[in-house]
Amino acid sequence: MSEQHNKRNFSDPSDAYYYACTIIRGRWPEAEPYIKKSPEYTYYYARDVISGRWIDAEPYIMEEPQYAYHYAYDIIKGRWKEAEPYIKKSPKYAYYYARDVIKDRWKEAEPIILQDLEDAVDYARYVIKGRWPELESLIVDDSYWAVRYARNVIKGRWPEAEPVIMKDPFSAVDYARDVIKGRWPKAEKYIVKDGYNAIRYAVSILKKRWKKAEPAMIRDLEESDYAKAYIRGLIKELDKLESIISNIKNNTTK
Repeated sequence: MSEQHNKRNFSDPSDAYYYACTIIRGRWPEAEPYIKKSPEYTYYYARDVISGRWIDAEPYIMEEPQYAYHYAYDIIKGRWKEAEPYIKKSPKYAYYYARDVIKDRWKEAEPIILQDLEDAVDYARYVIKGRWPELESLIVDDSYWAVRYARNVIKGRWPEAEPVIMKDPFSAVDYARDVIKGRWPKAEKYIVKDGYNAIRYAVSILKKRWKKAEPAMIRDLEESDYAKAYIRGLIKELDKLESIISNIKNNTTK
């Protein structure tokens, strides 16, 4: 039983890596064929045990975009041309590779990066560092990503996307708060119908009661931070009003 257990651990890439790293504290040639079966632990072994490139294992590492990127960034510390066809298969790691390894646009990978809107917005923000027309055509009708693009890339209003943004109350509040940084009258006719987002708008933008929206708020009200904040604001207003009334009464009785 013990012999079988040891044999299983020997052939498991994670166990072999940890044994080499923590017990042998150096290379373990007998286990390396097993470690190579895992791109993840092959990368870890090169990084933590060999402390440098492991040429024989590179064909195995490059097949997995995540560890190919890490290997290029942490170990090669530069572009790894042989692995780029594999890295390009992943929008996320193609973006990371452009940002951290190439440190510039990676034109050949951009069609792949555009397949994931989150990575594409980050690519425009951190790699292109400016507007990306090819992306804009994909997100102009997507209120969620249009807001994030306007806030983080354009760093200002995006008029072409506003007709779509304003019809989504959640995105409209985010846009008013983060991009316009104030009231957005054109969107209020949509926000006012949505209780939860009307509370968000009143708390973060108006910073006062929004009586017109209160029927929707009451209808949709749930226990939330925004609801509690709105209610606390109302209580403060009532306290102020009571104080004013009390002072008036005291002055009239003197």
